[in-house]
Amino acid sequence: MALRHLFATPVYEASLSTDRKFENFRAELEAACRMLADEDTAGRAWCRASGYGGYTSYASLDDLPTRASVFGELKTKLDRHAATFTKDLDFDLGRGRLKLDSLWVNVLKPGAAHSGHIHPHSVLSGTVYVATPPGASALKLEDPRLPLMMAAPPRRADAPEAARCFVYLTPEPGTVLMWESWLRHEVPANRAKAERISISFNYGWRGG
Repeated sequence: MALRHLFATPVYEASLSTDRKFENFRAELEAACRMLADEDTAGRAWCRASGYGGYTSYASLDDLPTRASVFGELKTKLDRHAATFTKDLDFDLGRGRLKLDSLWVNVLKPGAAHSGHIHPHSVLSGTVYVATPPGASALKLEDPRLPLMMAAPPRRADAPEAARCFVYLTPEPGTVLMWESWLRHEVPANRAKAERISISFNYGWRGG
């Protein structure tokens, strides 16, 4: 007999930390994220109104790669990773290409969380991690088949990662995680005593 493992849900994982200048780059990214958190009054107002526990530029700023050179440098790095992932996914883009549509900062306070969600109208989504103090939240990924499992029994506690209904990925500073945008994910409560800082992004399929 044989088992065929079909319809895989790949998650791309890489790290920016292999660059010898990474720590300077990381520190510059963190300073830029904190600057936005201090100066973006519209973003802070949106976070208060939306119950976001910390700061995000998601709803207020759409020009990060041109607003600060360090975000532009990050975009260049992410474009290379997105191109690699696109090839691994065997996408046929025709005359089109995947283009970075959005890039936003997340500064999550201790105790705060980000509930389960997907990223509509995008192809690839992901996050690069800037500050992950001890106890910082993992990224929780949900099996996309979960709503269809009906009367299926639960999985054993020692089930391999590919068979679990939820997978928790614990990033380090510099970690880049990327997935197809329909994959539901969330950020559990931040149990660190300091802020967890990340930068998230979406890539869309655009014509040639």
